[in-house]
Amino acid sequence: EETEEEEEVIIVEERVEVDYSNDPFIGPEDAQVTIVEFSDFECPFCSRAYETVYEIKEAYEGQVKIVFKNFPLSFHANAQKAAEASECAYDQGKFWEMHDIMFENQDALSVDDLKSYAEELGLDTEAFNECLDSGAKATAVSEDFNAGNEVGVTGTPAFFINGISLVGAQPYEAFQAIIDAELA
Repeated sequence: EETEEEEEVIIVEERVEVDYSNDPFIGPEDAQVTIVEFSDFECPFCSRAYETVYEIKEAYEGQVKIVFKNFPLSFHANAQKAAEASECAYDQGKFWEMHDIMFENQDALSVDDLKSYAEELGLDTEAFNECLDSGAKATAVSEDFNAGNEVGVTGTPAFFINGISLVGAQPYEAFQAIIDAELA
């Protein structure tokens, strides 16, 4: 009779389909490798991952598409409104600029801060403020969050590289290993 110890366990990395059709991305539309990131603007680990993602963007210029999905955690007081702010900025074609300014000012994400960033980025502040104050983007943020739940995201940051899960603020090398294998 076989015991647990004797069995060789082979973990097959199951690929997960993540719908990102309405989400902001950087990189070529038809890139060989797509990284879908579920993130929270108030999460310190996400801030570390933010730097790694830009390293990847530079190292794999033209080969990798990076998609952003909001996954605001309930215990981060400002994460929901920050997520909505990113969506409001996306409407005006400035998602990545807002994304960057929020990650670079993680300790200042109150609604007033978000509105001042919109002004700094040259957004139509009346439209932005109306968008943010009305909660117009709460549904879009919920859709991202639900999409994350459906593929097993429980914390941030969480990445899917061509559907292969990579969880947490992983070092550049962890991404590189998967990306290089996917490009091979």
